[in-house]
Amino acid sequence: MNLEEYKGVFVFAQQVDNKVSGIALELIGEGKRLAEKLETEVTAILVGSGVKGLADELAAYGADKVIVVDDPELKEYRTEPYAHALASVIEKYKPEILLVGATAIGRDLGPRVSARVHTGLTADCTSLEIGDFPINPIPGKEQKHNQLLMTRPAFGGNTIATIACPDFRPQMATVRPGVMQKLPKNDSAKAVIEEFNPGFTPDNKYVEIVDIVKNVSDIVDIMDAKILVSGGRGVGSAENFKLLDDLAEAIGGTVSCSRAVVDAGWKVKDLQVGQTGKTVRPNVYFAIGISGAIQHLAGMEESDLIIAINKDETAPIFDVADYGIVGDLNKILPMLTEQIKAAMAAKN
Repeated sequence: MNLEEYKGVFVFAQQVDNKVSGIALELIGEGKRLAEKLETEVTAILVGSGVKGLADELAAYGADKVIVVDDPELKEYRTEPYAHALASVIEKYKPEILLVGATAIGRDLGPRVSARVHTGLTADCTSLEIGDFPINPIPGKEQKHNQLLMTRPAFGGNTIATIACPDFRPQMATVRPGVMQKLPKNDSAKAVIEEFNPGFTPDNKYVEIVDIVKNVSDIVDIMDAKILVSGGRGVGSAENFKLLDDLAEAIGGTVSCSRAVVDAGWKVKDLQVGQTGKTVRPNVYFAIGISGAIQHLAGMEESDLIIAINKDETAPIFDVADYGIVGDLNKILPMLTEQIKAAMAAKN
């Protein structure tokens, strides 16, 4: 493999029902940051049927180039045709880096593509940097420069591993939604659009989709919330979450929770924050009755403002909180809610 042939940062721009997924825009923003360090461009790979019209949106969020793979066989996500599409793009355009969202689609697609093009894949990354590998020089071993250093939690979140792929290309990583930040939208930005179709011949690996049933849910996506009122095991019961509901309503926020709450059956998994839940980045994050295990911190520590309420003054959550209140949440939350209501009334 001639590594010098591989250039550019590529992003798989996931779309569902001809709507660009948020993770695609986040990865373009992160790709732009990495590309600047490598003095190269960001290319979005748009795969689907009738999706060319989405290219302008990708350009508005930072894509310098958009490769459109458009074919009727790609209307709904199916592993085989999508893997063929993405692997064919890699073989033709030879990207140095390829980023994929760690969504249900990305987690299925990424490993299959990496196997087809004979490269490595680092899953569920929380940080990406350009640097030297090995990070610390080792006598007698060449230190390679401008490598993608991919950081992810390991061993259940008890340690952090930084991984590189110095001998194969592209360097592939999947990144969880909500971890990276998208760039401000620039509607005047334009991208070079190139259409590419490797050809699709259905075979016995093609799954036939008989019917699609949409899951209708009225649960708010906590990843979009600006204010989150999150509860943990310390809340005590499902009924006690009424205190959090009242606070969230008063302040215009959304209720979320820790894994312990989901495991107890008090809340659904869609509301879970953490390593095995969702990664959030709200303006304000209330951590109520949450001890602050590293698995939970991985999903919320990038919040702009963290307010912790816990009766245990030694709880690890206080180490990352901007403000902390030690005390009984059953007494604190009603008072806090009333004060917020009074302030809102006075403001109006």
